[in-house]
Amino acid sequence: MLLRLIAPTTFLSLLVGSFLVGAQNATETIEASIPPQSSPVWLSNIQPIPGNTDSYPLGDVPTGPLETAPFALQNYPPGWKSPPVDSPDVQAVIKALDWSQVPNITVRKAGKGGDVDMGGYDDKADPDCWWTATGCTQSTRPNIPPDIFNCPIPGDWGLTYDDGPLPEDDDSQWAEPRLYDFLAEHKQKASLFYIGSNVIAAPAAARRALADGHTLCSHTWSHPSMTAQSNEVVVAELYWTLRAIKEVTGVTAKCWRPPYGDVDDRVRAIAWQMGMTTVTWDLDTDDWNMPGSGGGHLSPSVVDGYFQGWIDSRANGTDNATGHVVLQHELNNSTVSMAEKWLPEIQKVFRVMPHNQCHNIQNPYWETNFVYPTNNGSSAAIPEQQNNNSSVPAASGEVASSDPSSPSSLSSGQDTDMTSNAYRTIATHTYVSTLLLFLGLIVQY
Repeated sequence: MLLRLIAPTTFLSLLVGSFLVGAQNATETIEASIPPQSSPVWLSNIQPIPGNTDSYPLGDVPTGPLETAPFALQNYPPGWKSPPVDSPDVQAVIKALDWSQVPNITVRKAGKGGDVDMGGYDDKADPDCWWTATGCTQSTRPNIPPDIFNCPIPGDWGLTYDDGPLPEDDDSQWAEPRLYDFLAEHKQKASLFYIGSNVIAAPAAARRALADGHTLCSHTWSHPSMTAQSNEVVVAELYWTLRAIKEVTGVTAKCWRPPYGDVDDRVRAIAWQMGMTTVTWDLDTDDWNMPGSGGGHLSPSVVDGYFQGWIDSRANGTDNATGHVVLQHELNNSTVSMAEKWLPEIQKVFRVMPHNQCHNIQNPYWETNFVYPTNNGSSAAIPEQQNNNSSVPAASGEVASSDPSSPSSLSSGQDTDMTSNAYRTIATHTYVSTLLLFLGLIVQY
């Protein structure tokens, strides 16, 4: 009865205001509970090999044959095998983490193909925000940060490729720099989620990717289902990949993607303390499953249909809720040729960019001398000389500090604000969805 006495416009104004305040308060609570990140101190003694670029490219990028990149393989575990956890380096990371911030969640069981046993898990309650079971990207635990899984603005296409860099011994005709040269030809940057074992097998390709302005992220050392690994193995998988990327390219990644998307709050918490945000996706091309080296049996026409459907939905206006983060691979001839086929078509209807750009993350590495373009009008830039002081060897670039009085913390703080925008967007989307549902009920009433 009271609702009928209130003018509809007044009521709706009060309702919208209440929801917006609620969204702001909820987001502030989430941000206040998430533990702060700082530059991984256990990588501060890693000396990158010489000759790397030291800033985001502002003009033409290198293409053509790769230069030789001398690299000491003997300092690393065997490639594509679960790395040992008893090395002094891994043990140092284990001791440095605050394990009170890591939920005590049962380690899952997985088969050889990466399939995880979900038997007995309560997927309705989803207490662990287990992506494999439910597609969950935001935990109910206040100390666990949400995943990045889409782009907030409709029409944005977050271009990402997993499993690289593709070494020559896997498929020489399609190995890097083929995909990177193609991207350069089309003036396109992407996010590259690297397998640590591939980084040390193809160091020159990883260095080229950084010089071309792509965003480098971790995709683990040996590509296991991460919820099926012990805490110590999770640390080892992430450590050796972070180390390989830093030693080869000079940058320390702030982003990682779980193989198969398999992540829960335990694994998220460990990755976060190791300096990385979890990045998943909301559109899956399933390109890895096409026939090819390491692939499957999916007809390429099915993947073609996915791309065409997404293009049609955007072109006809039905895809207008959010942008997307899209899963593709630099895995073999099939995935690279599919990328070459569809990128020019995607560029016609979407604004294509790396995932960090659509989330306004200007510093995707702990080295703050790399300043990437963002969606909010900020352009890539070369930092001023006075900001290049560093507490680590000069070859590593400037590393952000958790000390607020440090000059490098200024850029780190800026990046933290930009990353927080992604969290604000996720929380606000939840409230807006509830608001729209409630408005629908009011209209029916």
